[in-house]
Amino acid sequence: MTKNRHHFIVIGAGHNGLVAAAYLAKKGRKVLVLERRGLLGGQAATESFGENFTADSIHPGGTLRPDILKDLKLASFGLRAAPAKKPLISLLPDSSHLILDPDPVKAAESIKRFSTKDAARWGEFVRFMDKSARLLDFAYATLMPRLPRNANLMEGYGLLELGLELRLAGRKDMLDFIRALPMTAQELVEEYFESEFLKAAVASLGIHGITQGPMSAGTGYTLIHNWMNRGGMAHLPVEGGVGRISEALANAVQSFGGEIRTEAEVEQILVDAYACKGVRLKSGEEIHAENVLSALDPKRTFLNLVGAPNLPPEFVWRVQSIKMRGSVAKLHLLTNGVHGIPEGTCVVAPSVKYLERACDAAKYRQISEKPYLEVTTSGNVVSIHFQFAPYALQSGGWEVEGERIESLAMDTLAEYFPNLRSSIVNRKVITPLDLERTYGLTEGDLNHGQLMLDQFLFMRPLPGWSNHKTPIDNLYLCGSGVHGGGGISGAAGRNAAMAVS
Repeated sequence: MTKNRHHFIVIGAGHNGLVAAAYLAKKGRKVLVLERRGLLGGQAATESFGENFTADSIHPGGTLRPDILKDLKLASFGLRAAPAKKPLISLLPDSSHLILDPDPVKAAESIKRFSTKDAARWGEFVRFMDKSARLLDFAYATLMPRLPRNANLMEGYGLLELGLELRLAGRKDMLDFIRALPMTAQELVEEYFESEFLKAAVASLGIHGITQGPMSAGTGYTLIHNWMNRGGMAHLPVEGGVGRISEALANAVQSFGGEIRTEAEVEQILVDAYACKGVRLKSGEEIHAENVLSALDPKRTFLNLVGAPNLPPEFVWRVQSIKMRGSVAKLHLLTNGVHGIPEGTCVVAPSVKYLERACDAAKYRQISEKPYLEVTTSGNVVSIHFQFAPYALQSGGWEVEGERIESLAMDTLAEYFPNLRSSIVNRKVITPLDLERTYGLTEGDLNHGQLMLDQFLFMRPLPGWSNHKTPIDNLYLCGSGVHGGGGISGAAGRNAAMAVS
């Protein structure tokens, strides 16, 4: 049994864990990052699935907050500025696709074929979404006090700044933003547009990665959230793959004096009298530290690593009640290059009702027969984001149902890209069960807990525990399950480092 001493142990080398570790190491703290897999990055990983077959495992793009890029000097570690943004392409069988270009003027030209009125309003909608994204981004950068518990003056200062930022946005924009959060995505887009095809294309952004349809309350919030993370409608690709983000962060951690160990799975968080003492690895090695930060989801952290006997009973019950409900599968295809798919983010979203019915299947724990798909390309590799494929199936199991994902995706896309099926050389299906077993995502939830109205801001991960602290002294959360999490921005990791240092 080895006993080392560190200021901080960070469990998980996903982007949030690495961001937190880099900030702490930069401040001169002795930091050790422990990663279960042999590959860094968690959800922000680019990995090989065979010969000449490399793909972004889960997220086809993303970008860290600008302040993180600057603070950690990530440009010096090889993380280049994002390339030109790509369009979102809503597919039509006759190839007369709706192309929502990052340039509002070009997007309006494409929209005009469906509605001249909508084309005229597109610029206004983009302005509203950009403004709302900036406000949400500011909220995510604000350390949340432990509401509804009594918050001290220092914890409440961030809320005062947030209130001021909202007020400075102007009365109309402030009210429009606050009003949009609890709306359904359908209601939000209907306030701007008349074309069903355009409404569905925009509303699809509000359901990406969550188990809700566009007619569910709060999808107005997730629409703004995903717009903020993408910088618009389409995914923002990373030159060389999204794994470059994790690579640059790992280089930053090590340059600041931090240590990273892979294939070092944490089996237990060591607790004595409600105080964290360190961790025990699956190998049996014990590593002691003054503080431990977990970048894993709250359920995995508390129920698996800490253990219910070491936590207050009421807290355990509340953790068990966190809604995970993952329903995303991924399909990566290595092709001969003759797949016929244009660059950008292609979506199968012909109508709002189509998207809602796709989600209906998940309500009954069934795989959508007519799924909502997002398709991206990187050279000869085609990556398909498949919704809805619920983690908990009514019948059968993911060990045998994985093949259905490919079959349904191919059948759906054959109408738009007839050459895709014949171009396939190799394939990799990632089911919700794979997301849990391989990537450590409980119930396959990409967000470490559904992005819902009762699980955001000071209610994330739980009301009363929104400031990264836990009932265990010296144990903190820094993953996507806390305030600011969801997608690849690094806000949760940055905020955690600010809260504990």
